Amino acid sequence: MQVNGTEGQDAGNGIASDKTGQIDLNPKIALEQIDSWLDGFIKLLPNLVVAVVVFILFWIAARLIQSVILKTFQRRNRSNLGEVLGAFAKWAMLIFGGVIALTIVIPGLEPGSIVAGLGVSSVAIGFAFKDILQNWLAGLLILLRQPFEIGDQIEASGFEGTVEHIETRATIIKTYDGQKAVIPNSDIYTNAVLVKTGETVRRTHYDVGIGYADDIDAASEVLRKIMENHDEIVKSPKPQVLIWGLDASWVTLRMRWWTDSEKSDVTAIKSDILRAVKYALDDEGVDMPYETKVHLFHDQTEDRDGDRESQREGWPAPKEGQKPKPRYKVIEAEAGKKKASTE
Repeated sequence: MQVNGTEGQDAGNGIASDKTGQIDLNPKIALEQIDSWLDGFIKLLPNLVVAVVVFILFWIAARLIQSVILKTFQRRNRSNLGEVLGAFAKWAMLIFGGVIALTIVIPGLEPGSIVAGLGVSSVAIGFAFKDILQNWLAGLLILLRQPFEIGDQIEASGFEGTVEHIETRATIIKTYDGQKAVIPNSDIYTNAVLVKTGETVRRTHYDVGIGYADDIDAASEVLRKIMENHDEIVKSPKPQVLIWGLDASWVTLRMRWWTDSEKSDVTAIKSDILRAVKYALDDEGVDMPYETKVHLFHDQTEDRDGDRESQREGWPAPKEGQKPKPRYKVIEAEAGKKKASTE
C-alpha cells in the first residue's frame, strides 16, 4: 500500500504520524525537537563565543575608561565629578557592547531597530524615573559648576553642616550635632544654598545694651578693646562698635568682628567675647539693664494732676501756644460760667 503526503514522510523517518482527534504520546517527537534545538545551538555556538569575547573586551575597556577618568579628576581634586562621569562612561560603553554582542548572536537584528524601540519606550521610562534622572542631572551640574566643595559648611533645606559627599542622587551633609542629612540634588540645585565657608573669613555680631545714664563712648571703647585683644579675631577688617538703637530700657551697641569661617571657630570666639564683655562692663561700672516698664496711675486727687506746667505725666508741655488745661480746671470754669449766668 502506498503512503502519500506527510504520513509517508513521517513513516519514512520512522516517526508515527499524528492523528487528528487523538492524544499521541510519542517520545520520538520530543527527542526530534530537542535535537533541532541542539543543532541550532551548535550553529550559533561560534557566534555566542565571539559575542561573549566582544562583550568582555567592551567590559575591560569600560573599566579602563572609568579608571582613567577617575584618576584624571583625582589629580584635579575633583574625585566626586570623576566618579560620576566615570560611572556614566562605563555604563554607556557596556550598553554599546551589549548591543554589538546581540547583533553578533542574532545577525538579522539591526541596532537601529533597538534604538527605535528604546526611543518609543523612553517616554514611559522618563516618567517612571523622572525624579532619579532629575537628581542625577542636578548632581552632575553641581559637580561641574562647584557652588560648594567637599568639606564646605553649607545651609540648605533647613539643614546646616559639612558636605561629606556628593552622589548622583543626593548630597550628604554631616550636621553639627553628628547626624547625616541626605538632601536630593534637585532641591539643592533649585533652592537657595548658604555656603558658610565660601570665603576665608566671615563676620559675627552681637548686640549689647547699656543704660541711658552710661557714657556711650566709654562703653564702646571697652567693647572695642575686647575684640582687638582677642588673638583669633582678624585685624582687617577692623572690629566695630556701632550705636544700633535707642530702645525702651537701654542703648543698643552692636559689636561686629571677623573670624575664620569655620563654625567651630565662630562659636568658640563668640563665647570668649561674651564672657569678656560681661566682666569688663562690670569692672567699668557700666549698667546692662533688663527691660523695665513704668505704669502711671492718676486718680485726679491732687490739684496739679494733669497740669502740664507742674506735672508732665509722660508728655511734654508745648513750647508755643496755649498749654492744655487740666480737666478739673475746665470743669470749674464751666461751673463758674453757669453760676454767673444764673445770677
